[in-house]
Amino acid sequence: MSTAKTGDSVRIHYTGRLNDGTVFDSSDGREPLGFTLGSGEVIPGFDQGVAGMDVGETKTIEIPADEAYGAYRDDLALQVGRDQFPDDIAPEVGQQLQLGMADGGTLSVVVTEINDETVTLDANHPLAGQDLTFDLELVSVNG
Repeated sequence: MSTAKTGDSVRIHYTGRLNDGTVFDSSDGREPLGFTLGSGEVIPGFDQGVAGMDVGETKTIEIPADEAYGAYRDDLALQVGRDQFPDDIAPEVGQQLQLGMADGGTLSVVVTEINDETVTLDANHPLAGQDLTFDLELVSVNG
């Protein structure tokens, strides 16, 4: 039986839940997730949870926020004047936008609040500050 170790290509079925039981992602009905163990392709706690699993094994892991998407950072939520938006963009709560950065890169943000003068944009990952639970099933390992 193959055991997953750092550097292996693995394929895994998973279901991710929040503390209240809400499913936020799942491979159910899709191909298993494939990644190289220890490469940084997935959150650290997920990598650590898969390491040492045998093909066919199932388990549930709990990942604290600091091993997932980190703590929620207030400094990543900013208010901008409504007049800063181009005329062709009407901001709506929940809308995802890409902001151009001075270095030429982009920053993904979500509109979280709108009032008469300002729009609040949040650059935190949607799961920041959340402890996560995953049900895992290791499908294959290729060393």
